[in-house]
Amino acid sequence: MKPIHNIFDKTPEPKPPQPNKTPIIIDTREKQSLIASCLLERKANIKFEKLEIADYLIGTTAIERKTFSDFISSMINKRLFMQLSEIKKYPEYLLIIEGKEQDSNFDNQTKGMILSIILQYKIPVLFTENQEETADYLILLAKKQDKPKTELSIRPSKSLPTPQEQKQFILEGFPGIGPTIAKQLLEQHKTLNKIFNLSEEELKQIKKFDDNKIKKFRGLLED
Repeated sequence: MKPIHNIFDKTPEPKPPQPNKTPIIIDTREKQSLIASCLLERKANIKFEKLEIADYLIGTTAIERKTFSDFISSMINKRLFMQLSEIKKYPEYLLIIEGKEQDSNFDNQTKGMILSIILQYKIPVLFTENQEETADYLILLAKKQDKPKTELSIRPSKSLPTPQEQKQFILEGFPGIGPTIAKQLLEQHKTLNKIFNLSEEELKQIKKFDDNKIKKFRGLLED
């Protein structure tokens, strides 16, 4: 007996997952893999192409995928080193190691190789349990490519809780102004507006604020 549909139920029906706009390009040699099947089942936007480098390409990110046993064998026959060098020809790259078996010998040599990949080759390593989890990560990566890129600050900073610290941070962004000069300026003139309107003679009264630093400071304000 079919369930009766409640026409008075206001609960919205769950929306089906939206496919990724950025295609997941799969190397043709991976066409028969279970990962390709998983991506098809999830209605992912995929394309098959012959890739000279990597197994998957999403935007500008190249992904090399290895089962744990394949990782070990490619490490032994040195094929891994060539693949790691090749994948770095792309702007972004990722190594996925899939299915670390419980009975496999994850010895110090293997751990050392993984550390070398991360620290020396500068390649991120992602471990997944199986093909389904690998497919999930590929879809997530493609959906991240769909989102507009967030502009990152060129000045890394910690949290600045007080207005005084924020003012000092702004002043230290000028060439030649370190914590000492910034603090002196704020102690004597309090506000950024007053500091930015100081004459050259007034700026010379600040210790360690020499003519060269003053010229650069005023140059940025006046340009």
